[in-house]
Amino acid sequence: MRQYLDILRKALEEGDDRADRTGIGTRAVFGEMMRFDLSSGFPAVTTKRLAFRSVVAELLWFLAGSSDVNDLHALGVHIWDGNAFADYWQPRARFSGDAGRNYGQQWRDWIAPDGRHIDQLRDTIRQIREQPASRRMLVVAWNPGELEQTSLPACHALFQFFVAGGKVSLMMYQRSCDLVLGVPFNMAEYALLLHLVAREVELEPHEFVHVLADAHVYRDHEDAAREQLEREPYPAPALWLDPELRGVDDAVARYREIVARAKRGEAPGPLLDGFAKLLNYQYHPPIKAKMAV
Repeated sequence: MRQYLDILRKALEEGDDRADRTGIGTRAVFGEMMRFDLSSGFPAVTTKRLAFRSVVAELLWFLAGSSDVNDLHALGVHIWDGNAFADYWQPRARFSGDAGRNYGQQWRDWIAPDGRHIDQLRDTIRQIREQPASRRMLVVAWNPGELEQTSLPACHALFQFFVAGGKVSLMMYQRSCDLVLGVPFNMAEYALLLHLVAREVELEPHEFVHVLADAHVYRDHEDAAREQLEREPYPAPALWLDPELRGVDDAVARYREIVARAKRGEAPGPLLDGFAKLLNYQYHPPIKAKMAV
């Protein structure tokens, strides 16, 4: 976690003071990178508690190609509420709780100019199997033609796979990086995605590389950032991923089962833990910070 803390400190101490879309203001640096060897542990932040069940729920929501935050609500997850129910978005929302043509819909249902529906993720997994040296194994969530059709244009805009020596790595490019709230969540989410895809293609998960473009601390997050920097990080935890899962299709089927059971009244936490959980996770107490919308 030292890499993350170093970028957090750099943004606070050297960042450019910027006005931003939310009106809150940020201190920002540009063009940072973190590399995590997944054989050395799972990149979960330890200087505060990571809401890992929410990480699992959101990734499954993406993989299912969903835009319905009501399904996340059934799992006790409300991280999309500020966008999906924002006043600016309501005139364009297709139904109550619609987040729009967001990550999952772009990953799994990109609409081509000729009307074809493209499952980018499935096509990419097929390339990993059949053409592992390909330089085209990437998935894009930033769709300029549909920016007005989503409640929040993609922050983590694209990711690409690389295969070598029986191992698969993933690089993710994030255009807008909320260092206090968003980045710790995204680190864990894409590391989990890499583990899941590696399971499907029968390769060893290797490196998660996180490219941060505009990496910023919101003005009202500065105290929370400084509190993290005062804490000594713990060793990285390990990931447990249900050994019965064979890949993305299994994950989507499990997600739909979990949502259905939660809507019937079962506690969602144990259901999500049955998909993936962190082992030997030591962390400092939670730090509260308000999401900028």
